[in-house]
Amino acid sequence: MHTKTMEGLIGARTNMEMLNTPFRVFKEARLKGDTAMMERAMGYMGDFHEDAYEYKEEADEGMKKDIEETRKIAEEQREEMIKNRREEREEQQKKLEEERKENKGDQAVDTVEISEEGKVLLKENTPETKTDIEGTDVDTESAPKPKMDLEPVFYSSAGEVKQTEDAGAKVSASV
Repeated sequence: MHTKTMEGLIGARTNMEMLNTPFRVFKEARLKGDTAMMERAMGYMGDFHEDAYEYKEEADEGMKKDIEETRKIAEEQREEMIKNRREEREEQQKKLEEERKENKGDQAVDTVEISEEGKVLLKENTPETKTDIEGTDVDTESAPKPKMDLEPVFYSSAGEVKQTEDAGAKVSASV
């Protein structure tokens, strides 16, 4: 809270409480019919009333300054948060770029290892190949022809092979 606000609120409250004394004197003077005392009491009440409004204006000015300071602080915090987010984003982008540079060779080339059984199946099912996987020549005329009459094979969630019972059955797969 701004000091002007505190001073204004305290001063206004004090002067409003001090109004009670001349007002009480005014009431007593009115009962007695003493007009001179009533006029003096009214003068004091007017002075305290004016002072209370002056303090009220001071409190209003202080509250305006409080609002301005609060807005400035909020704007500074907002700018700081934006700055921090930008820095974090830049750091993340740098890390991603570094990871890409480090893994560039790994990501650009994938390697596949084929087992001996797979090599044999590939030789059996590949029509008219001139070289095999290891780069040696293969006799294309004596190579076995691929088997086209294989039934579809499905795998269970446990990884076991299951033959289909109905050739026209619908199958749904989710990955």
